[in-house]
Amino acid sequence: MNIAEVLSRRTQASPAARALIAGPPGRERVVSFAGLDMAAARGAALLDGLGLRPGDPVLVLLPMGIELYAALIALFRLGLVAVFLDPSAGRGHIERCCAMYPPRALIASDKAHLLRLLSPALRGIPVKLSVGWPVPGATSWRRSESLAPRRDIAPCEPEAAALLTFTSGSTGLPKAAVRGHGFLLAQHRVLAESIALEPGEVDLATLPIFVLANLASGVTSLLPHADLRRPGAIDPAPVMRQIAAWQPGRAAASPAFFERLARWSEARGQSLARLRKVYTGGAPVFPPLLGRLQNLVPEAEVVAVYGSTEAEPIAHVAWHAITETDRAAMRSGRGLLAGEPVPQIRLRIMRDRWGTPVGPFSHPAFDALCCSPGEVGEIVVSGEHVLPGYLHAQGDEETKFEVEGTRWHRTGDAGYLDESGRLWLLGRCAARIEDTDGLLYPFSVECAAVHHPAVQRAAMVSHAGRRLLVIEPEPGDRPDLDALDRDLAWAGLDRIVTMARIPVDKRHNAKVDYPALTRRLARLPSG
Repeated sequence: MNIAEVLSRRTQASPAARALIAGPPGRERVVSFAGLDMAAARGAALLDGLGLRPGDPVLVLLPMGIELYAALIALFRLGLVAVFLDPSAGRGHIERCCAMYPPRALIASDKAHLLRLLSPALRGIPVKLSVGWPVPGATSWRRSESLAPRRDIAPCEPEAAALLTFTSGSTGLPKAAVRGHGFLLAQHRVLAESIALEPGEVDLATLPIFVLANLASGVTSLLPHADLRRPGAIDPAPVMRQIAAWQPGRAAASPAFFERLARWSEARGQSLARLRKVYTGGAPVFPPLLGRLQNLVPEAEVVAVYGSTEAEPIAHVAWHAITETDRAAMRSGRGLLAGEPVPQIRLRIMRDRWGTPVGPFSHPAFDALCCSPGEVGEIVVSGEHVLPGYLHAQGDEETKFEVEGTRWHRTGDAGYLDESGRLWLLGRCAARIEDTDGLLYPFSVECAAVHHPAVQRAAMVSHAGRRLLVIEPEPGDRPDLDALDRDLAWAGLDRIVTMARIPVDKRHNAKVDYPALTRRLARLPSG
């Protein structure tokens, strides 16, 4: 089945319902499900007329907006493969990605077409389309508005590629995650159930995959007027005006995005009381943020979602389900509570063999390799919404294995299951520190540190043979370093370093950029 069929059925069920709301406050554009379906059908006619055929890869460089989803659904309707990469990763990244999976066409904003001046790979793409102002050498997407809609939807096998995204490739060649139509359908079913999507709701949606799930479920997506490429630096004011005007009942965003809204609201004594469901993920979500959000939305269910590119979602936990005993465990180094695994996923804790290919296994051999409750190891998962492999098998050897024909994914995260079956996270397997003081998972220290008053962010590293904890204070606050050192005595710290701003990843603005941090530490005076 083609994923576009699900979206088309939703249109038939509620043609006049609002599908997407986007644009600056007071000047938003609203498109209904029928309007979006018509735009996609006309876009499909344009693409078909340009000679694109099922299976052709199409590189998409568009910001989140109505045009992005019209184009994406048009690609699905024709059985084309939508390809996404991060242009901010640099020209080399663009060239490598295009070499791995050469696009047949490019759909880009007028601004994104400027990248053709820098990239031979983009210039070499045969078919080019521009969304926005006309661009030399590109067909205007607006031509689709005058075309008869193409109503038929190309039949697709479940494994037929629908969506392809590239990793950053910061540690080598980028890996390409290929999602088939069957995978997207399975992911939609899991998301719809695990985050309780209900037709007619309005969702402040910042995560693209959640918008797709909304469209398939009859949920209206309010796209925030913000630069979502840098969620940790957004201007909260326009977003808060949108919330006041459209009154979404739910929101899904990264921790950095919610952190900005929380600070803005707290400084002005405002609340987000209209929200009833709040989901945050894509990066570690620590209890202090969940608590702050719960204070701003006292009647809402505030939930942290754990997942990855290869498996979304894996587990989730609501703030109200985290007990004081759980918080004490997190402060004492037991890791971060991620909650119960979603029912649609099989999750095991395998003895840590990270960095070494494993399998295939028989069921008894795999069971023997898995851990008992409370025992730390690698988190491995399997299920219909777990990515079975990467393009050209690049990365499969280190991240995939089979158990009697069933494909499993190694997340690369360390953790354990408690006696209740809840998942606890200890960070990346490769980040563990083994020195004369013993074994330490840095993430457990970071999780404990951010519970401390006046600590906004923390990063634990082994630097020059010493255990260093780097902390970023809350703006205007001065943490009690002596008290912090005493509370973290179990970690055997050699030094606590205060840094005005700990470097974070570009995508979510929430994960610590450890290579950049190490470079900064190398410039600090010893002591």
